Amino acid sequence: MAPMVLMMLVTSVYTVVDGLFVSNFAGSDAFAGMNLIWPAVGIVGALGLMIGSGGSALVSKTFGEGDPERANRIFSMLVILTIVGGSVIAVLMYMLMPSLTLALGADEVLAPYATQYGRILIVILPFYMLNMAFQPFFMAAEYPHFGTVISIACGVSNMLLDALFVAVFKWGLAGAALATAISLSVGGVVPLWYFSSRRNRTHLKFVLCGFDWKSIGKSCVNGMSEFVGNIAMNVIGICYNWQLMRFIGADGVSAYGIIWYIGFLFAAVFIGYNMGITQVIAYNFGAGNRYEMRSLLKKSLVFISFFGLVMTVAAEVFIPTVAGVFVGYDESLCSLAVHAARIYMFSFLICGFNMFTSAWFTALNNGMVSAVAAFVRTLVFELSVVFILPAIVGIDGIWYSVNVAEVLALILSAALIMAFGRRYGYSKASIEKENPSQNTL
Repeated sequence: MAPMVLMMLVTSVYTVVDGLFVSNFAGSDAFAGMNLIWPAVGIVGALGLMIGSGGSALVSKTFGEGDPERANRIFSMLVILTIVGGSVIAVLMYMLMPSLTLALGADEVLAPYATQYGRILIVILPFYMLNMAFQPFFMAAEYPHFGTVISIACGVSNMLLDALFVAVFKWGLAGAALATAISLSVGGVVPLWYFSSRRNRTHLKFVLCGFDWKSIGKSCVNGMSEFVGNIAMNVIGICYNWQLMRFIGADGVSAYGIIWYIGFLFAAVFIGYNMGITQVIAYNFGAGNRYEMRSLLKKSLVFISFFGLVMTVAAEVFIPTVAGVFVGYDESLCSLAVHAARIYMFSFLICGFNMFTSAWFTALNNGMVSAVAAFVRTLVFELSVVFILPAIVGIDGIWYSVNVAEVLALILSAALIMAFGRRYGYSKASIEKENPSQNTL
């Protein structure tokens, strides 16, 4: 799973590096404008992750059932769908971008920055969606290292181009957006070229295909939890920004931007692990290896517990340094960011379990339960709390809301994992009944 974790960590660097350069070279208003519009761009980009996560689970299951020809037809069809759908959405969002920034709460100062950044990124939306979609397919192709290399190349190119466009050429926010756009495009174009070339040595290949709407629907429903989880993170970001503009103003948006970057890096560990383990679980589910499924479940819970603790401690210790790197030029803003982050980051003790629950049911090709888990966790629990708590305890209620929501979601996650154990055969009782000699401790 290490390659997928590394790949997601490198991918998450794009926005973080943009934020560093924009904040230090273009100022806090440009930084706030970028953070205001990025969640909206992330929502449509997440359509690629939905197609890739749901589709790769279906492809892996089909390989496990011994039908590679159909698996490759599904793969080819989903890539075409991503390109066509991304192109249509890009045109619509480019035209609507000024209105969208105002709807997100931008004032007359932040709106021009947000519109400029959003329009540059939305031009390459099809490639951004492909970038997101191909990441899970690298695991289905049993070639995760190639995805890691591509992600590293994208991350390095983004950092170099940021330094060139923003620090050297002084292009400001536009330079940062252009650097990210080019880097994201590389992550979509290179895999597209590889899987269609003669250099492709994997069992996942482009073939002639028609549109199988049943498989498209299955892939989208199956990947809905990843989509809901991703868009929910961005919708929550939009709501946080809206609340912060009401209570604090642009400084609040900037402080939340720093927290969002740290959270995005940490979440990348869990997302990368989930993307990798999903293919393994799906294959064993298709092959009927119930004992191995239970083993994967236990190992995953241990992994999540360990890294959740490590990342929470790291965040609490290093947040003053991180905040200083972003906004060290503004003492009051830096203090606000440190205070908010130290409250917010306790959520990483818990969120990994909730994210894994959605991935688990995606691997079992139960997209409905997976989506419900992701939807309730974010768009019900967190979205409700972020509006209720500030009304009760004031500004700090915004920062505490994610912790309360994750605790509620953990209760739901545990209930779902246990409730479906017998149905899918991974419960201890089911395995002992099927094969009493198996050790399920």
